Amino acid sequence: SGYIYDAQGIDREKLHYLMNLKNVRRGRVREYTEKYPAAVYSEVNPDQDFNPLWNHKADCAFPSATQNEINAKDAQNLVNNGCYVVSEGANMPTVPEGVEIFLANDVLYGLGKAANAGGVAVSGLEMSQNSLRLSWTREEVDNRLSGIMKSIHSACVEASERFGTPGNYVNGANIAGFLKVADAMMDQGAV
Repeated sequence: SGYIYDAQGIDREKLHYLMNLKNVRRGRVREYTEKYPAAVYSEVNPDQDFNPLWNHKADCAFPSATQNEINAKDAQNLVNNGCYVVSEGANMPTVPEGVEIFLANDVLYGLGKAANAGGVAVSGLEMSQNSLRLSWTREEVDNRLSGIMKSIHSACVEASERFGTPGNYVNGANIAGFLKVADAMMDQGAV
């Protein structure tokens, strides 16, 4: 229903306070402004045609809440405010028109299908450990995850180049994903 904007930035101390506020005390994010009065709390009106959260000067944006949280107007606001990196941490938080705006403005855009794959990968690693009755250290899981994410990156880059849209992670992720499923279907004799 709202968000905080801290123009002074959020350092470790502020992040620790916020994590304690939300995860331990189960407080409301607006309480952050009581401890850090330079920050501003803004309510979001769901009837507005844009979300003010995405209308601040920023270099990077990490939409991680829900599907369709960035519409075309929000995407244009991000571009207009100097944002040059958008990395999604949710499933499809940007509508297709917003994606087109990012691509047309050379925003480094990591779509959720690729950038958010780490969560799915860790779930798969957990299932593997359970199935094999293994217990990997945090470092082992992190190393495996790093390899998976590097592989996803390579697949996106290679597919985008191979099919004539070098650097386009949207095309690269979609093509690489399609080819992976198609190859698996062929291997299983389904096609």
